[in-house]
Amino acid sequence: MTDHEVEVLAIGAGPSNLALAVAIEESGPYGMARNTLVLEQHEDIRWQRNLLLPWARSQVSFLKDLVTLRNPQSRFSFLSYLGSKGRLDEFVNQGTFNPYRQEISDYLAWVAASLEHVGVRCNARSERIEPRRAADGTLTGWTVTLAGGDTVSCRDLVVGAGRDARVPEVFRGLPADKVIHSTQYASRIARLPTDRDTRVVVIGGAQSAAEMFMAVHHDLPRSRPTLLVRSIGLQNYQTSKFTNELFFPSFIDEFYSTAPEERAQILEEMRQTNYAGLAAPFLDELYSMLYRQRLDGVTRSSVRPMTEILAATVDGDEIVLELRDRRTGKTEPLRCDLVLLGTGYEPAMPALVRDLAWRLGLDDIAVDRRYRVDLGESAHAALYLQGVNEATHGIADSLLSVLAHRSGDILADMLDRRTALTVARAA
Repeated sequence: MTDHEVEVLAIGAGPSNLALAVAIEESGPYGMARNTLVLEQHEDIRWQRNLLLPWARSQVSFLKDLVTLRNPQSRFSFLSYLGSKGRLDEFVNQGTFNPYRQEISDYLAWVAASLEHVGVRCNARSERIEPRRAADGTLTGWTVTLAGGDTVSCRDLVVGAGRDARVPEVFRGLPADKVIHSTQYASRIARLPTDRDTRVVVIGGAQSAAEMFMAVHHDLPRSRPTLLVRSIGLQNYQTSKFTNELFFPSFIDEFYSTAPEERAQILEEMRQTNYAGLAAPFLDELYSMLYRQRLDGVTRSSVRPMTEILAATVDGDEIVLELRDRRTGKTEPLRCDLVLLGTGYEPAMPALVRDLAWRLGLDDIAVDRRYRVDLGESAHAALYLQGVNEATHGIADSLLSVLAHRSGDILADMLDRRTALTVARAA
């Protein structure tokens, strides 16, 4: 076991914390950067590692990378990455703002490797966070225990590890080897035999479900996939330039100052811009695949809209789903071998954060405009949350759109706190 101490510790080497790492790296002088560490639980840096499908594209402009909207001249921009890889001309020639998802993932790894002062440590899964206090009870920092027993202590802690996968209650009693959430898709599907007539049911009506439905045709070439959708059918994302302005970093101030009940209404009205739809080109491709099946007279797969799952049970080696047609009220069983869940993420704070709140004695987790948790005391230490503040900072909080500006907000808060503490000590 080893013990390590830094000034700033960030849990999760995804886009949020890498954007913050870049902001700290560029803040100069480099005292804070040299005392900043980013932890990643996996062996390498990847974005959406289990949905890195070869044809999948990001739905966000490449200009909304880790840094460009905060510092257009940064050497950590996506265009700088393309230049370093010798692909800038070819990318421009595509005439698109939407890179392949694999490119975004590779860009993140490139950024992590390009940091000269901020450290990045892989194979470092955080298991427990404990507050550290002075003799008078003042909160002075945090100690994070990693798998294997190592500990890292810090003054400021940033949690950017994402939300927990959502597994609806109806599926929780099924055998683990029969259910795959989208966050596990690629690694789990690769372990399955490809020479069987596997009956696959995909649950969900948004992008991740549709992508798994498309991908499983190739990954399990003898499979017979069915996509179950509760709504009236698969739909496009809303991409109006007017509603897209609600993804501007500048909208965060307006949203944060809005009353909670109005925030909730705005979020509900914006669901179709992110959670409840598919990218239009992919939707067309999916429909064309099903049309070609009908044209060939070989219907291998199907999409069943307006369908509810009432129960999921096990019968021998089979999964039995009890379905209800929302149009007729008729119920019927559907037998299958494998269930793929495109059911998104839990809206609640991640388990790691909830556990820490319990250790701090907090009944509620509230963050200020600059993403710092209200600890209910005058603390020398701070806790920042990234990507889980949709209720207070808007629907873009879990997306790439606000990364660059959010990292600037958090860095500014860190620097202001340090200045205030220095002034207080000199007084």
